[in-house]
Order: sequence, then structure tokens, then C-alpha cells
Amino acid sequence: MNTQTDLIVIGGGATGAGIALDAALRGLSVVLLEQNDFGEGTSSRSTKLVHGGVRYLEAAVKHLNIDQWRLVREGLRERQYFLRNAHHLAHPIELITPLYRWHELPYVYAGLFLYDRISGKASLGKSKLLSASSALRKNRALDPAGLKGAVSYFDGAFNDARMVIALLQSAEAAGAGIHNYHQVTQVLKDTHGQIHGVEVHDKLNDTNVQFHATAIVNATGPFVDTIRRLDHPECKPLIETSSGAHIVLPAHFLPDSQGVMIPKTSDGRLIFALPWNGHCLVGTTDHPAPLSEHPAVNDAEIDFLLEHFNHYLAIKATRDDILSVFSGLRPLVASDSKHETATLVRESEYQFSPSGLFTVAGGKWTGYRAMAEQALDQLIMQWPALSHAHPCSTKNHQLLGSQTPREIVMSRLKQDQRLVRDAKRLYDLYGDRAPHVADYITDESEWAITHAEIRYTIHHEYVRKPLDFLVRRSGIGLTNQYKAEALLSRVVDIMARELQWDRSYIKTQQMEAEKRLATSI
Repeated sequence: MNTQTDLIVIGGGATGAGIALDAALRGLSVVLLEQNDFGEGTSSRSTKLVHGGVRYLEAAVKHLNIDQWRLVREGLRERQYFLRNAHHLAHPIELITPLYRWHELPYVYAGLFLYDRISGKASLGKSKLLSASSALRKNRALDPAGLKGAVSYFDGAFNDARMVIALLQSAEAAGAGIHNYHQVTQVLKDTHGQIHGVEVHDKLNDTNVQFHATAIVNATGPFVDTIRRLDHPECKPLIETSSGAHIVLPAHFLPDSQGVMIPKTSDGRLIFALPWNGHCLVGTTDHPAPLSEHPAVNDAEIDFLLEHFNHYLAIKATRDDILSVFSGLRPLVASDSKHETATLVRESEYQFSPSGLFTVAGGKWTGYRAMAEQALDQLIMQWPALSHAHPCSTKNHQLLGSQTPREIVMSRLKQDQRLVRDAKRLYDLYGDRAPHVADYITDESEWAITHAEIRYTIHHEYVRKPLDFLVRRSGIGLTNQYKAEALLSRVVDIMARELQWDRSYIKTQQMEAEKRLATSI
């Protein structure tokens, strides 16, 4: 196969998916290439918050840092578009900040009050100063010993792995070509040294293929320097990576609907404990980490999270309570100065190489749409051959899954007796696509819906390996690795039938998935 398009996007995470959608909606022909599964890296391993950045606001005020002030303003504006355009995956969440020193109450309240004011009409709710008794009535998980009061505020929460799929499905519906397990191994240049294509290894079929385009975007997150070195082996690194580790606990550790923001850690970070998919998510850390496709969570990171969780929450957690661990690598734009990764601004950077390779680096999930818009605006200015592109329209583009109001979709789901029990869960995963899961029900067993979801995601959501479904489409592996291990053989059996795997390939996929579930997902 030898294809020619306007644009090749390398990277199937938040940034790459956002660029592919924006480009397709502008009328450009687009191919997106991802070396593993979509969102398998950083984009499915976030803290699941859509936010302007409370930590950035504190730094902006303390140090009069204009860059961080601008990041907060942009993040809060983008939060509004995010929640509106993917309302089946994103929603407001109230966060409680427990405080155990009297002088912290006015300080924290002033900061979160300012956070509200910056958001303006996009505010999700007013921050409130709470007495200790009010805070404990609102959130039973807080440790009452010495509690002086709390501050509540609102931000957004979302399903990051599902958001990647919604973006890619929307991009494909607009005409984009979407390919996972396609690893770029070489960049192709003309006689003048200008890049015009890539050679790709199709990892599923063990074949090589070339793609050609007017412009090529490197949107590979922590791996941008890997692609840049294919273009120029001696290039100076653009990215520093840090580890964002998370642990998942049973729901009883956080029984109410509010999350908890732990305001101060030993390294000056914020930690969040959030209700998530019927569990309690605790994260995150921020320490320099080596580049890895599947970064492991080390013992020190687990101890760090447990220590700070237990300092602020009433029910104390131990290692035995942990159901799952995962870590994502933050792609932080490097600085020439000596610093800790926790102090780096989560800024984005856009860079053309002499050959024409366009790299998009840095940023955070909340800003994916704005990054894509800015990247494409620069590309179109650089390449006259792309001048036929339409203006950006992603601010008001409802993603697939959010194009029908929730109440209508829920009504449809509840009319099908087979889906009633799982109606809310199915809507939260698939939005207005959820009723189509029923098309894949083939039996009446207790596993009928799960079996249908596996088949549905194979045919409509690019699932090609067991953990594509178990970890990223269903979220089971992210919340409970033990449950994912128990379901693995069932998933492999269905995938083998649907995708016509032979015995050797079945064994390979089973072993690969078992190894990953036992170590780092």
C-alpha cells in the first residue's frame, strides 16, 4: 500500500487524536498512525480531571508568573468546551479540601475563589468555605481529628481512555484514516532533504507500508524525541519525562460523590482522591522517570500516595487494599535551567525541523483541543498546499457518543430489558452508541452484555488485543487488575473467534496480556 494525504499524524493519544479530528473537520485528508493501541500511553493514565490547574494558579500568584496565569485561563476556557462536547464522558465534580490549620482557611479559600472568578461564565459552581462539621457531613471520608474546616470547589472529571476513542471515532466519521499498531520506523525525504512520508511497520500483520503526505505531525507525547531522532539523530532533546503514579482503592475509602484535594505534600504537590468508576482513585506523583512504553509504579511512589492519603482520610489504606496501580509519563517541555519536573510549566511547544517535520510537544489533557487548533493554524500558514482548509470548528463540535441528549439515550436503553441493569454503565462508556451494543448479544448468560461489549468494541472501536478491551475500552484493568486477570481467558476466546486467531497467536496474546497485568498496565 502506498497512500498520499494532506496530513500524517504520528501518535494516537490526546494530542494526535485532537489534531486528526480538527484536520478532518477542516476538510483535510488525514492518516493517523499509532505504534500501540490508541491512548495506551499517557493519555489513558491521567488523574481523570479536566481542569485549569489550581497548582498553576498558586504559582502564578506567588511568583507573578504570566505564563502560568495564561495556562489557567486557557485551561478553564477549554474545560467548558470539553464538558459540553463530550458530555457522556465528562462531568463537573465537587472537590473538598480539608484543612487542619486555621490560617490555611482564608488562604485556600481566596485562591479557589479567584479560580472561580477567572472561569467567569464557564464556572461550574461557587467555591465555599465549610466548617468542620459541614465538611464531615458532606464528605464522610475526611479525617475528623483536628479538622478546622474545608473549602469546596468545582472542576471537571472525565474518562480519559474513552475520550481518545470518541475523538478518533469522530475523526474517522469526518474522513480520517485511523490505524493502531502501526509503528513509524523511518521518515522519507526527497532529494532536497524535505520530509514527504514515513515508513511504517504494521505490527499486527508483520508487514511494512509507506504513507506520503504534504505535512507530517509528530504528536507522540513522551516519545516526540524518538520520532525527532528519526529525522535528525543529533537533535537536542525537547522533552523531559516525569512519572505520574496512581493507585486505585475500593469505593468505601471514598463513599460520597465528592473528591478530595490534598493541598500539600512533602514535595509541594497536590494529590487527589476521586470517586471513579465505582472505586477510589488516588494520584499523582511527579518525579523524573526514564522513557518507557509501560512505566512501572515503584514502591516509593505507592508509599508516598498511601502516606498522604492516610494523613487526610479517615479510613486508613494499606498495600493490601490496592486493586490496581498505573503510571503515565508527563511530556514536559524541557528547560535549560536546573529544576525538578514538578516545577515545570505544562506548556506546549510547536517546532518545525529543517526537513519540515512538525513536532507538537507538552501540554495537558484539558488543552488538547486548543493545542490542535494552534498546531493546524501554524501548519496551514507554513504549507500553501493546505490553504484549502476550512477554519477550526472544534469548539462546538459534539463528539460521537454525545450527539443525543442523555435522557433520550437512557430511555432507549431501559426499553431493552437485556440492557436495563447495565444502562447507566453502558451510557457512561458509549454514550449514544450504547444501544448498538445490543446488536452483538448472542446468548442469555450472565456474561451476555460483557460478551456483546467485546464484540462491539472489536468491530467499532479498534480493539485488536485483549488489553485494548480490558484496560482501555472497558476500564476494568485500570480499576481492578485482579478482575481483569479473571476475565482475560473469556476475552481471548471471543477475540480469537471474531478475529480468526490461530492457536499459536492465541497463546501469544494470552501470555502477553498476563505478563502486563501482573506488572504494569
